[in-house]
Amino acid sequence: MADDDFGYTAWGRDWVRLAQPLRQTRPDPALPRARKLARVGGVHVTIDGRIVRGVVQRGRNTLAACIEVAPMPRETIVRISGQLYGAQSYGAQPILTDEVHRTVTEAGHGPAPKLAGVDCSCSNGTGRCIHILAVFYEMARRVDDDPRIALDIQDFFRAPSGSTRVSTVALTQRWIALNTLDPSDYFTVSK
Repeated sequence: MADDDFGYTAWGRDWVRLAQPLRQTRPDPALPRARKLARVGGVHVTIDGRIVRGVVQRGRNTLAACIEVAPMPRETIVRISGQLYGAQSYGAQPILTDEVHRTVTEAGHGPAPKLAGVDCSCSNGTGRCIHILAVFYEMARRVDDDPRIALDIQDFFRAPSGSTRVSTVALTQRWIALNTLDPSDYFTVSK
């Protein structure tokens, strides 16, 4: 059964796959509870470079989960940049659509995140506790809303020195927060 709240774009599905890997053969009873935590707003995520910190509120308990994402290899950054900007002309800005995701994945340079480490303040030491899983789902939701996060968290826009730096301005947002708009830019009041 598909879960439309998480991973409705190819970019977000990469994060859902961290919680629900294809190699998993048995149902994981923690997954429905983790999805519910993320769905009801029990997960608050902050992103600092390649580190995702999640504060998970479950009942009276508040626990901290930390996920470190590995940097994207330089070769992959170059190949994805070529796919994004190679076919563009006259200043056209690429949008990170599912088609772009499919194209770079088929070229052998998938943008799926690779984990460098996970940690949680709970007593479960497996790295697949409900809190980590809930953070994966919350990240999937955020990446669905703005796919640039999927690349930014892997240092795509902070290319290593000696290489061309990719501009974050070149990738347009799919969504914009309503409170960032100024109504005077769109409406005038006549006296």
